[in-house]
Amino acid sequence: MKNIKAIIFDAYGTLFDVNSAAEKCKDKIGDKWEGFANYWRTTQLEYTWLRSLMKRHKDFWQVTEDSLDKSMKAYEINSSMRNELLDLYKILSTFKEVPEVLKSLKEKNFKLAILSNGKPALLNELVKSNNLENIFDDIFSIEEVGVYKPDSKVYDIPVKKYQIQRNEITFLSANTWDVSGGGNYGYNSIWVNRNNNTFDNLDYVPKHQIEDLGKLLDII
Repeated sequence: MKNIKAIIFDAYGTLFDVNSAAEKCKDKIGDKWEGFANYWRTTQLEYTWLRSLMKRHKDFWQVTEDSLDKSMKAYEINSSMRNELLDLYKILSTFKEVPEVLKSLKEKNFKLAILSNGKPALLNELVKSNNLENIFDDIFSIEEVGVYKPDSKVYDIPVKKYQIQRNEITFLSANTWDVSGGGNYGYNSIWVNRNNNTFDNLDYVPKHQIEDLGKLLDII
């Protein structure tokens, strides 16, 4: 880790809690809110991969809307909640430790960035709504290359911008496929394993897995 020049974070599920939109509506949705939230997220990711393979790109917000529509039908959620859920998705909450960890890393003078499937306007709104505007040096979006993670063209973006080697980047994600994508590309990937899950068999095993971002400070 001594040669690291940039620390780059995935956004959704790593910094920002993708279930927080549905959770804020749990009184209306009922006990099925968590299953619905997980289904929405899984469908959203499946659509990014399928669209990349089909070369039928839509931006992440359009994918989020499409996956929500399917999920609401699957869970029989009243369509009147659609706009409320989408509005809440624009201002997802961070996980509780995130702001303080990011501030600590900023004080250590690391170059900090986000590398996300999200479209730039959406990511900027998330950062602003969580008062993180002065933290990140860059917010990188897959929209620069028009294909979703884990395509290597996405992981190329910060390497080209910073003119550094792949192994000079530490990349953190809560998504195992993203950790593997970055790791196979050449990043020092760290898995943020918040839910004690099992890692995928995708030709990469991270040297570090942490239960939340606070543990990153021990590694660095």
